Amino acid sequence: MSSAPPSVPLIELRRASKRFVKSLDLAAKIGNRLGADVREEVVHAVDHVNIVVFPGEVVGLVGESGCGKSTLGRLAAGLLTLTEGERYWRGTLLGKLASAQARKQQLKLQMIFQDPYASLNPRMRVIDIVGEAPVAHRLISPRQLREYVGVMLNRVGLDPTLMRRYPHQFSGGQRARIGIARALAVKPEFLVCDESVAALDVSIQAQVLNLFMDLKGALNLTYLFISHDLGVVRFLSDRVVVMYLGRIVETAPTSALFDAPSHPYTQALLAEVGRVEPKKRTYVPIKGEIPSPLDPPSGCHFHPRCPHVMPRCRERAPPLFDVGPGRASACWLSESAADAGRL
Repeated sequence: MSSAPPSVPLIELRRASKRFVKSLDLAAKIGNRLGADVREEVVHAVDHVNIVVFPGEVVGLVGESGCGKSTLGRLAAGLLTLTEGERYWRGTLLGKLASAQARKQQLKLQMIFQDPYASLNPRMRVIDIVGEAPVAHRLISPRQLREYVGVMLNRVGLDPTLMRRYPHQFSGGQRARIGIARALAVKPEFLVCDESVAALDVSIQAQVLNLFMDLKGALNLTYLFISHDLGVVRFLSDRVVVMYLGRIVETAPTSALFDAPSHPYTQALLAEVGRVEPKKRTYVPIKGEIPSPLDPPSGCHFHPRCPHVMPRCRERAPPLFDVGPGRASACWLSESAADAGRL
């Protein structure tokens, strides 16, 4: 695990929001003129999120499907533009960089995608998949391509003699390694790993997770690791961030969060993790369905499913209260603990 983090984050998002808008088509516009009440559909994927990742850290990002984890990862990596908010790299606002400087900085942030089948171009050979970006960005010359790709493949545990093959000629685990090699080829410092082992068999998952940790030590990498698998997050992460319906509801060091979760949603999430215990356990699922991001609830987004809901939960969204060293929880129940800590 990492030591105490430096004061300047490697990557930081401030008040980051992302909304996807489905504009009205011609038929809807005509319908409105005739008296119909058809409105644009707006998906609130990420809602005023603050997140920091320090150099050398592994931050796990967890939450239910549809909570905005992947969108937040793409915002951090620069693959999506912010609707609102700011993105910083080593304390510098990325939006204010000159274009050439911005492109150079962007190479330092790369993403590894969930599906090793869909994320690789089936018409390209591995030598081109891995080597295209470093040649295009002039990190290497075309004459160095074969040797360079061989080094990248060897680094992720693949035989360099296979670089002339196409993706369909590899297994799922090998394709995942090709995706990692492609990201590493431009010499990044920060990797967003979006469910990068979810599509793999359990035995292959363990190998790829060990590879991630080996690469972190060898190349001094920093990870934002997105996963629905809490066991994977517990194994990899120094710190865990929990999302619910576009907002961060809790953040804490990994051991602290798993030992004593603070937010009711985190408590419910961890209660569903299977354990090997001699005594019989009764599993109680989180009641209700996750609300639609097209029409999120008022106040705290979790209040329709929360067993501790209070009137003000429906009226105001709680901020992230400091509830311990390196810990924060967005719950009104945490307000008193935060006040006690300030005394």
